[in-house]
Amino acid sequence: MSSKIGKKFVLKTDMLGNPRGTAGYAFAEYRDFNWRDETGIQIIFPNGEYDGFSIEEQGLFLTEVYENKPNPKYTNYVFENVIQVSRDFDKGYWKFE
Repeated sequence: MSSKIGKKFVLKTDMLGNPRGTAGYAFAEYRDFNWRDETGIQIIFPNGEYDGFSIEEQGLFLTEVYENKPNPKYTNYVFENVIQVSRDFDKGYWKFE
């Protein structure tokens, strides 16, 4: 399975202070807790909120934007911890169109 880091996803519903249709970027992957052979992802949104989505939650709450290639700026992002993600957001690392 190819990495989803740097790929854009769109919310199917209002969530985390973002309206339906808001796009965010995957910045980290993890082994899914319920489906061990699947990959969960963490997404950051334009308002600075972020959350993890299991493979099941990805299907329920996200639409992957397939026609767009991963943003090269974000594909090599090294997730250290959520404090660093917040700092990077505050410094303007994450850009949303």
